[in-house]
Amino acid sequence: MVKFLRRTWSRYSKLGKGRKKKQVWRKPTGRHNKMREQTKGAAAIVSIGYGSDKNSRGKLMKKNPVRICNIKDLEKMKKDDIAIIGSVGKKKKIEIAKKAKEMKIEIYNLNPEKFLKLNTNPEIKMEAKITQ
Repeated sequence: MVKFLRRTWSRYSKLGKGRKKKQVWRKPTGRHNKMREQTKGAAAIVSIGYGSDKNSRGKLMKKNPVRICNIKDLEKMKKDDIAIIGSVGKKKKIEIAKKAKEMKIEIYNLNPEKFLKLNTNPEIKMEAKITQ
């Protein structure tokens, strides 16, 4: 998949050099712009044909993403869904991780075993603080 970036993004930090959020697409303009003219060797321009197929569009690892904010949301999940934990506090996240591990549900943005190991054992917490 081609990553479409603004023409001069690598020159200035305000356009995204070292700042991923600022790396946004802008259509190239300008009289002698090689990217606009689509000369060989210049970066690609957004156009028809680069899109993904309809079946895989909006999916993560061939599964439908579902945002999880509480345990009820976790219980509603179907077989072909993948969980994404929303902005939730640590206490609720621990509960969700335990339930997901019990139900064998895959979480995209969290490793339940590792998370629970770090946040439930007080001995490991102390070791983590000392090493930092």
